Amino acid sequence: MTETFSRYDTAEYLKTEEEMALYLDACLAEGEPALVAHALGVIARARGMSQLARDTGISREGLYRALSADGNPEFATVMKVIQALGLKLHAEPAILKP
Repeated sequence: MTETFSRYDTAEYLKTEEEMALYLDACLAEGEPALVAHALGVIARARGMSQLARDTGISREGLYRALSADGNPEFATVMKVIQALGLKLHAEPAILKP
């Protein structure tokens, strides 16, 4: 008997605005720029990449490329995507240990 498995895709599990925001926030907390870009790509796929392309004025292909694991989007692109997704990027003081 052969078992088949489907590839896990986080985008399939992000159903609500709150889940998307929490996912992005968790990725931001890791402090890895590539992870943040990837998370934005996952959220974009969960929402619909075509609509995001229209909302940002960036081509679908450009978004896929910029938000891939190997992508290195400009900060302006990141901000356009965050705004088009209806999310907010915020800062808070880091807790410094003496």
